[in-house]
Parts: sequence; structure tokens; C-alpha cells
Amino acid sequence: MAYRTITTIVTQTENLTAELENAAKVARQVGAHLDVLCLGLDRTQPGFYYAGASAVVFQDNMAQAHEEAEKLEAAARTALETTDLNWSANALTVQMVALNGVVAHRTRFADLVVLPRPYGEGRGHEHEAIVEAAMFNGNVPVLILPDGHAFPEKVENIVLAWNDSAEALRATRAALPFLQAADGVCITIIDPPAHGPERSDPGGALSQMLSRHDVRAEVSVLARTMPRVSDILNRHVGDKDAQMVVMGAYGHSRFREAIMGGATRHMLEVAEVPVLMTH
Repeated sequence: MAYRTITTIVTQTENLTAELENAAKVARQVGAHLDVLCLGLDRTQPGFYYAGASAVVFQDNMAQAHEEAEKLEAAARTALETTDLNWSANALTVQMVALNGVVAHRTRFADLVVLPRPYGEGRGHEHEAIVEAAMFNGNVPVLILPDGHAFPEKVENIVLAWNDSAEALRATRAALPFLQAADGVCITIIDPPAHGPERSDPGGALSQMLSRHDVRAEVSVLARTMPRVSDILNRHVGDKDAQMVVMGAYGHSRFREAIMGGATRHMLEVAEVPVLMTH
């Protein structure tokens, strides 16, 4: 497997240049074409306005969203015009109620979607919706880049979070180009079940599979010494001096993670290295 098409989505001019520089770095490292989707969002809520005003408000908001999309496309073209890779930038106006379907349709033929962290200062509901639409409806792996950090020139060490789930195996396969190029991969297992199918050799079958793909992997089995699995994982990332985390996403329902929290959501909130995940 190789990445040939990488898509990134921008919705605001703030941090746009840094986000595009990082997406271009990813595309350059793997030799892929970079598609930039510049979304102007109409946040009109149908039925919210009094009778007779809806059409006027809708038209005004759509015109404003179209103008924002055009500005984003112009800024993206300026940011990428001197890059030494194949790229395209396209403006698109979309209502929030149709965001899920539009993102899914525009990302489903990509090999990888590169997006900024969906949580934190300056992030709205649309950022989380875009991540989930690409991952769940577009069925494409997503690489989340932390704010304020440049994508590394070379991803030398990777922590692969393994819990014997279908999501984790899918993420592993999706990350193979990065895993093969890395100097070292640490298969990290946190508090494996005593009676699980891998109880005698945690991570052994995965390590064998990766070795046949020319991936240099080791296995680390960690005790659950902190309440959050994501905290243990982040600490291990620091111990290994890793530049990327690969993990399955949303082992529980998105609703449960949104209300109660979970490893996926917390990793997206606090990770200081890129996180590649699939569902």
C-alpha cells in the first residue's frame, strides 16, 4: 500500500498557513498529491427564523459562506504556490446540516486525510464533525496534527497502540507506509486481559505480520498505572521519543465518548505528536 492522494480540509484562515505547510510535508514525504478542500460554512438553522425571513437570511448567509470559501481558496493557493509537489485547491460552500455528506463524498477516494486537532481554543463543532465524517462516512484513515508543532522531517519512532481490536488492526494496515519508513515501531499494549486470546504472547501475531512487511517492531506491555489509558500512552510516547501514534478510534460509541470521555477523545485533546487513527 502507498499513499497517492492526501486530502486536507480548511474552514478558517487562522493557522491556515501552518496547517497547509504540515499537510504539504506529509504529502511530500510519501510522494502523494495534496487536495485542499476550502469550505465556506453556512451555519443557518432551518426553521429558527420567523416566517418570511428565512429566505432572506438563507441567501445572505450562503453569500457570506461563498465569500469565505473563495478567500480560503485564494489563501491556500498563495500558501502552496511555491511548494514542490502536486496539489489542488477547491472552494466549496456547504450548509452545516449537509457537512457530513459533503465531507464523506469528498474524502472517500483519498488514501489519507490530514486534519488539525478538532478540540481546543478556536475549534468549533464543525472541526469534530469533519474528523468523524471522514473517518466514519468516508471510511478513510485520518492523521490528526497537534497545534503549534511542525510535522517532523522524518518519523523515526512510532508508538502503535494495540488492544487486539478490529479498529487497531485497521489502523495498523492504514499506517503501513509510515511504519515501514520508521526506524523503530513499538507495539504498546496496556493491561492486557488475563484470559484474552493473546494472553500467552501479547502482540506476537501482530509483530510477526509487521515483520513480513519489513517493519522493525518491538512489544511493550504496560501496567495500568494511571486512570486514563491515553495518559499512559502519552507518557510512553515521551519515553520512546516517538513522533507519531497509531491507534484505532472510537472503540465505544461516539455518543458515549462525547458524554463520558474515552481514549480517542482524550488523545485528540492532549496529544503533542501526530495521531493516525481509523475506525
